Amino acid sequence: MDFKELNNRVKMLVQGFGVFQIPDATECEKVVTDALAVGYRLIDTASVYGNERAVGTAIRKSGIPREELFITTKAWISEMGYEQTLQAFEASLTRLGLDYLDLYLIHMPFGDYYGAWRAMEELYAQGRVRAIGVCNFEPDRLLDLCHNTRVIPAVNQIEAHPYTPQTEAIRIMQELGVQAEAWGPLAEGRNGLFTDDILTGIGRKYNKSAAQVVLRWHLQHGIVAIPKSVHRQRMEENFNIEDFMLTPEDMTAIASMNTGYNTILDLHAPEEVQRLYDIECPA
Repeated sequence: MDFKELNNRVKMLVQGFGVFQIPDATECEKVVTDALAVGYRLIDTASVYGNERAVGTAIRKSGIPREELFITTKAWISEMGYEQTLQAFEASLTRLGLDYLDLYLIHMPFGDYYGAWRAMEELYAQGRVRAIGVCNFEPDRLLDLCHNTRVIPAVNQIEAHPYTPQTEAIRIMQELGVQAEAWGPLAEGRNGLFTDDILTGIGRKYNKSAAQVVLRWHLQHGIVAIPKSVHRQRMEENFNIEDFMLTPEDMTAIASMNTGYNTILDLHAPEEVQRLYDIECPA
């Protein structure tokens, strides 16, 4: 599988698997087991998802050597702050049953994330995590963080898909040396993405689905993508995107789908920020 070399020379796989909204332990363990069997080696979870234990169990039972895996988790808003983030890291590592993480992320740009970043810089210096980064940091916040820290984030995980391509944000990330990673790369199926005329039309040329076209679009934009599915057949379909290439005309057609706004998460909306603060991180 292809990879991206991060700004600290750590190699990150370009295709990953996310486990958002799979809180049931039995289901999550089965889903991760299936994903690993399909070939995924980058697994993305978070403390707030409440499924780190299940992810860790699937990893251990898989028998896959640890060095072949790239495991990501995230610290939630309530875990921001120097001491809180150190404690959160230990708790996540224990739940996952791992000795180290490949990538540790600040989940949201709220709370004392500067204190959290100092803790993460220490964990990185100690070799307990191979790379550190952020999620949902828009260009202004990302630039500010980069100007006030010793370690530049290796990754910024953002909402990115054809409806919200984040062209300017990704350009700034590239200038800073920060790798873009897309959560919800299939737009959570919103706006009729799976039946969109542009995507299905392109897909027919290559005998591919709309989802495969979108994931190929991410690869050709240099964006790491972490699609999620609880169905093995769809996991296999999402994983099988290395055998075709979108043309410049295809890419131009997909660019016309840009809505100009975030279709899933609007962090400028006060009610959305309040909703996030109201979410409790499971123990």
